[in-house]
Amino acid sequence: MEESLKNHRVLFLVGDIYEDLELWYPLYRLQEAGAQTVIAGETLDTFAGKHGYPCQAEALLDDMNETDFTALVIPGGFMPDKLRRNPKVLELTRAFDRSGKMIAMICHAGWIPISAGIMKGRTVTSTPGIKDDLTNAGATWVDQATVVDGHILSARRPPDLPAFGRAIINYLAETP
Repeated sequence: MEESLKNHRVLFLVGDIYEDLELWYPLYRLQEAGAQTVIAGETLDTFAGKHGYPCQAEALLDDMNETDFTALVIPGGFMPDKLRRNPKVLELTRAFDRSGKMIAMICHAGWIPISAGIMKGRTVTSTPGIKDDLTNAGATWVDQATVVDGHILSARRPPDLPAFGRAIINYLAETP
């Protein structure tokens, strides 16, 4: 097993109607590279993915602290629309941003950083469905598979997962 990311601990958000592939693909890529991962939800329940794949939360969002992690991964689906209403999720997202730690988001995940107020002046991508939301939040939206703007990594949708996974691995491999 590859161990290049063994010093990294990565927080994943989960909730009902998360996009299955957008959680599992980067999770497994990071685990294969040796990173420790934690999947946190509002409860310790098993959440149903958009396509029905279950995901058991390993930790409570309320117990999570940015200082315990080197990165945050936000899957898409419809989950981000609900989670962005949770003050703890917004606080965590802002803390990762203030610390300059990686925030990786794909598809509809941009809703959380939008609600956290951290998109102004950023160049990002997403599903075209939230392009207006991102631009109205002050971001520059581009139609590319993956965009890296400082510590903010973004991708459009599931077909872009290979590029998104590479971007996450490469970013963390260059981060102590």
